[in-house]
Amino acid sequence: MLILGIESSCDETAASVVKDCREICSSVVSTQIEEHKKYGGVVPEIASRRHCENILGVVKKALDDANVTIADLDGIAVTYAPGLIGALLVGVSFAKALAMSAGKPLIPVHHIAGHIATNYLTFPDLEPPYLCLVASGGHSHIIEVLSYTKFRVVGRTRDDAAGECFDKCARAMGFPYPGGVHIDNASANGDPAAFKLPRPIVAGNEFDFSFSGLKTNVINLLHNADQKNIEINRNDLAASLQKTISDILTDHTIRAAQSLGYKKIALAGGVSANTGVRAALSAACKKNGFEFYMPEKKLCGDNGAMIACQGSYNLLAGITADESLNAVATLSMEDI
Repeated sequence: MLILGIESSCDETAASVVKDCREICSSVVSTQIEEHKKYGGVVPEIASRRHCENILGVVKKALDDANVTIADLDGIAVTYAPGLIGALLVGVSFAKALAMSAGKPLIPVHHIAGHIATNYLTFPDLEPPYLCLVASGGHSHIIEVLSYTKFRVVGRTRDDAAGECFDKCARAMGFPYPGGVHIDNASANGDPAAFKLPRPIVAGNEFDFSFSGLKTNVINLLHNADQKNIEINRNDLAASLQKTISDILTDHTIRAAQSLGYKKIALAGGVSANTGVRAALSAACKKNGFEFYMPEKKLCGDNGAMIACQGSYNLLAGITADESLNAVATLSMEDI
């Protein structure tokens, strides 16, 4: 089975061909980071325009690299939710036209489900059920992966996501966009115990996250130091921030696994590339006797392979769409 996956939910135009659910035949990603860097973040209008310009070439290269034609495909998968609405529409419109003209099944894929699927591409033997922490710039979720196509959210952020906290704190510290990677690099030379940062707890669900207060605390700390002409050691603050976020994500995930009886834990999303998060959750799983899975770093960011992989399982489960498929900016995993 050959599935073409198309991803355009934010600022990467990506396409990939995946064989038999787990074998990557090609993966092409056109990133817009350098263009958005001067604005300090993604500009939705620019992102949408670049997707329009890049998508045909990206898809063609993905097919060429895999040495297949559209006729060889068994289906065309596309991210339809969630994400920047204009960016999503480019991918959805392109995939619909391609599927209809080629007479191939159109397969809708939820972006977070795609991130979870990256672990199948890294670990051929991984099968549901298991618990997955999905952390990225827009999402912080603890998800029960009940099957390849059924999910239950047991914890989520009430405000900022972990990646958003990393990026906004990094910008306040003077690091360029995207800030998360600079926090990660700086933390290697810092003292994680240098600053005592808050670890917010929210009422109502012990597994939910809140990173807004942590972000505000770091920004206020920097502003107060600037007003008093006090120099802050950026490496120490970066290390303290990274440890705090890593500990919060790890603590909630481990407690959720213990409460729900899971012995397998996976990590996914853009923040899964963070060395602090990877190390903290890996160590906690080892301490508690849990199996731990995390994707290769090259698969942590948005890519077409994760969409093709999840699309393969969706197709096997009979999950397809017709020409009425539309992009959706916000959609819970439980509403798929």
